[in-house]
Order: sequence, then structure tokens, then C-alpha cells
Amino acid sequence: MDCPSEENLIRLALAPISGISTLKFDLGAHTVTIEHVGAAESLVDALAPLNFGAQLRESRKIEAGEHGVVLSTIAIPKMDCPSEENLIRMALADTPNISALQFDLAGRQLRVTHTGDAEALLERLTPLGLGAELTSTERADTVPAMQSGDDAGEARTLRWLLSINGTMFLVEMIWGWLSQSTGLISDSLDMFADAAVYVLALFAVGRSLAHKRRAAHLAGWLQLVLAIGAIAEVIRHGVSGSEPESVTMMGIGAVALVANIACLILIAKKRDHGAHMKASYIFSANDVIANLGVIIAGALVTWTGSRYPDLIIGLIIGVIVLGGARRILRLQ
Repeated sequence: MDCPSEENLIRLALAPISGISTLKFDLGAHTVTIEHVGAAESLVDALAPLNFGAQLRESRKIEAGEHGVVLSTIAIPKMDCPSEENLIRMALADTPNISALQFDLAGRQLRVTHTGDAEALLERLTPLGLGAELTSTERADTVPAMQSGDDAGEARTLRWLLSINGTMFLVEMIWGWLSQSTGLISDSLDMFADAAVYVLALFAVGRSLAHKRRAAHLAGWLQLVLAIGAIAEVIRHGVSGSEPESVTMMGIGAVALVANIACLILIAKKRDHGAHMKASYIFSANDVIANLGVIIAGALVTWTGSRYPDLIIGLIIGVIVLGGARRILRLQ
């Protein structure tokens, strides 16, 4: 072992092993020091197929919870979708001595198994503006297994989700412009935000933290520009007047609704395969609400003959997307 590619292979080989707290690599000395629970021989067995000549030099038995292995629970009130989960993962990615991250989107909290001071975690999370607050820190009686990357099935699902959301972004943006509907334009940006999440998830595989953050910032700036443009369209239509085509709003909104239901069906079988897939399920479920908002706004335009229902739904969705862009750009 003498280069980062071999270090990555070792990390992958050890990923399925439960009870690992930390991995400390010394490429110069060709050693890796592992804090773990269980037999050291299982680690050697996992590394043997790599043919790196792995040998156990020393092993000292310790109990879980010693040497500062703790479980910290952090309340994050504004965390409810995979874009925010991704931001949190990236904010903590280069924090040393983290063994596991367990996301509870329904409870809006994060459980971190780690060593060291829990305040260091808050210093990384506070700039995101998600309201992170440490609620408890206790000794870890067990150390969860390190999570491995997405399997091939999950990657295929993510590609399908990316294709659907990318296509609907273009469809809603074009028809929203043609039909003078700010609701459709803003909803297209919600689709773009979804697509950006899946692009980042696929792009992140095998790349460094710096690459991930550059990609996130690029997506954040593009999302910010588009969101400002959508809100500007709402203001322009509010001042100069518009005649949104309600039939087009309801029709394209219904197509977007079907697209998001298709996403839910794709994710449904895998939503229990990890926090990232469960988060994607919740994210698509939330998008269904936005689609229904556009359809209802279209019906209200027909019923009242007023453009204001379209402007209101357009402004609401635009502000939500703008907030998401700002959180992405807060990543350091």
C-alpha cells in the first residue's frame, strides 16, 4: 500500500465490516491503524483478497465506548429532503473520526458515531442555516457498520430519476414560458433541484471532496440564477399583466404529477436500503404536493378568471428553490 488508490480499495474492502470506528492510514509506513469492536482476524481476512500482503502487527482489545467513541444526537429542524442530507454529508465529509451517520428525516435529527468533541460537528453544520442543535451525547455501546456506496441497482434507479426530472424540467420550463405561467416555470425549477441532487449523488462516486463541493457550488449558482429569474418573472407578470393558460397549467401539471408518481414507484422498493434512498422517496412525495399546487392554481385561474393564483404558486415555489440554492452555496 503506497498510494491513495490502494487506500480506497482498502476502505471499500473494510466497508461491510461492522464495529469499525476509525481508520488511520500511514502510506509512508505502509500501515493502517483500526479502532474496532470484534476480532482483528476478520479485518485481515477482508484484506487478504487484495493481495497487498496484509499482516496483523499488533492488536489490543478494547471495549466499545472507550477512547472517546460516542453517539451524538443533533436536532436539525430544517432537514427534510435529500438535498439537505447531501449538504450535511458534504459539510461533515472531511471531519476526522466519524464512524457513522444515521439520518432520521421524519424526526429531523442526525445521530453521529464519532470520537472527539461534538462541538466540532456543530461548527461544520451551523453555516448551513438548518438550525442544527446538539441534543445529547452519550457513550457508544456499539459501533454501526461503515456504509458502503450505492449498489448497481440503486445507481440505475438514480439514473432513471435523473432522466425523468431532467426531462420534466425542460418540458415545464418551455410550456411555462409559452403559456405565461409562472407556476409552471417555478415548478420546473423544483424539478431542476431534484435533478441536481441525483447528478451530485452520481458524480460523487469515486471523486474527492473538493470535486464534490465544486460540483455542488456549480449546481447551487445555476439554481440561484434560475430561481431569481423565476421570481423576476412573477414580479414582471404582476406588474405588466399576464394571461396564464389554465388548461396548459393543469395539463402539464398533471404530466409532472405522473412523472413524480413514477419516481415514487421507482424508489418504493429501495427506500429501506439506506437513508439516501428513503430521503429521495420523501423528496419526490413532497414534489407531488407542488404539482398539485400548480394544478389547483390552474383550476382557480379558470374559475376566477384571475392571474393571481398562478403568481402566488409561482412565488411560493420560487422562494423554496431559492432557499435551497442558498444552502448549497453556504458549503465551505
